Amino acid sequence: MNSLRSFILISALACTSFAQTSPIPVLIRCDDIGMCHAVNMAAKEVLETGIPVSMSVMVPCPWFAEGAELLKRYSNVSVGVHLTLNAEWKQYRWGPVAGKGSVPSLVDGQGDFFPSRSALFANGPKLSEIETELRAQIDKALRAGLRVEYLDYHMGAAMQTAETRAIVEKLAAEYGLAISRYFDEVDVEGGYSAPVTNKLDTLSTKLRGLTPGGTKLFVFHIGLDTPEMSAMEDLNPSGPKEMSRHREAELKALVSPEFQSLLKSPRYRLVNYGTLITEKGWKGTKRKVEE
Repeated sequence: MNSLRSFILISALACTSFAQTSPIPVLIRCDDIGMCHAVNMAAKEVLETGIPVSMSVMVPCPWFAEGAELLKRYSNVSVGVHLTLNAEWKQYRWGPVAGKGSVPSLVDGQGDFFPSRSALFANGPKLSEIETELRAQIDKALRAGLRVEYLDYHMGAAMQTAETRAIVEKLAAEYGLAISRYFDEVDVEGGYSAPVTNKLDTLSTKLRGLTPGGTKLFVFHIGLDTPEMSAMEDLNPSGPKEMSRHREAELKALVSPEFQSLLKSPRYRLVNYGTLITEKGWKGTKRKVEE
């Protein structure tokens, strides 16, 4: 009997020790690929680090084709479709892949997407047209030769209501795709809100402070501070100021030797959505967080 108790105690201690030393899964997701050339070139810098990363592409945007060709060249990336129902920049507009005539309730008088979720839903968008447009975006990504593995959602618009969320879930099941934040992800606020000069310290502090439990999700909005990006003005009053400077600072922090070295510490295990799909499968995953 004493031997049995000793065995149970040793086994419990071993499991506790393993739980304490098991690497913390960290998932880096970069959004808005294809939005513009400056974002694509920033994505290229991240991809060339070789770390496992997830990148979400905006299919309706003018630079989608370049972004798609870039993503196809790298094996360390898991590609997602960044389902898009908004166009938030004053000087830089885009509209539906399905064509404005097919989805008139989703567009303004110029045939472009509305700049905010509130403006879109104030226009009474038809659920059938939302499904038509989201399906068109997935289909275009697949026709471009992308190996799409997951879906997520620009500005949360596609997940605004229970009805629109059901459309996303239906499409994910139909196409055999996962959905971001439907695994065990725990959102870690990234460095976007940190001062431009303090992003590396902010991200490093957050990474060092992680504790076991779930896959830690860092969402980045990267870019280069070029005249193209610095000219963009967000039509939403709450939109980021000096957006291009913040995006470049996030990029530089992410690819910096200091942060890259920290990411590769044995304390962490870098994963992407391809990893989660392989290890956990996507069927039966459920939404874990509120938008």
